[in-house]
Amino acid sequence: MDVFARAWGLTRSIAMYHGIPGRQRRMRRFYGQFLGPGDVGFDIGAHVGNRVRAWRALGARVIAVEPQPDFVRLLRLLFGRSRDVVLVPSAVGAAPGRTAMALSSATPTVSSMSPEWINSVTRDHRFAGIHWNRTVAVDVVTLDQLVTAYGVPAFVKIDVEGFEPEVLRGLSHPVRALSFEYLPPAHDAALTCLDLVEKLGDYEYNYSPVETMRLASAGWLDAAGLTALLERFRPLGRSGDVYARRRSQPVTPRREDM
Repeated sequence: MDVFARAWGLTRSIAMYHGIPGRQRRMRRFYGQFLGPGDVGFDIGAHVGNRVRAWRALGARVIAVEPQPDFVRLLRLLFGRSRDVVLVPSAVGAAPGRTAMALSSATPTVSSMSPEWINSVTRDHRFAGIHWNRTVAVDVVTLDQLVTAYGVPAFVKIDVEGFEPEVLRGLSHPVRALSFEYLPPAHDAALTCLDLVEKLGDYEYNYSPVETMRLASAGWLDAAGLTALLERFRPLGRSGDVYARRRSQPVTPRREDM
């Protein structure tokens, strides 16, 4: 039964993230404001590699970090021969080591290393049918270690199901731009991430609702403005991603109809 669930979860993820027409084009247009030829991008929680694919097409060198064994095998199949992709089969956290990851075989997108996050989202009716049915031990590295190994990235995407604050605690100096996932049932975790980014440097913020590849605000916001924006989206129950960029290195957002 578990083998069937794992196969179903993997197939479903591939279809969702690689099979929708036009999604890769929209991703390239969106991420083109953060990454370009010769840049380094860290994809923390690479999953099935849809962002790896888009970033590589932009000419960036991608450091794809993914701890789930099934997805590590898939990423090796898809990108193992690419000179522009480095696969790191680890999790990312506040300190190096080894820890347990709770896996959901049928819905691997919500596999997590944060028991607190799992407890918070299971109180939401949208997670009623999800079960974390097994655990696996995974190696943990820090963002600082990745910077030492691969250079300072132009952009860091962090999507690790509630473990985002721990990932950011492992970064001690600012990067040009980054994103972290926002989930309304775990609203406080996003505010913790915002505080951690604020401590790294002078940043401004925007928000993109789930997989729309569009920025919700016409202008970039300070921390208070972002918090108010998230409060508007919070009752809708839809997840998304917070984007942060350093004010000292502004780029022009693209909000055209994609």
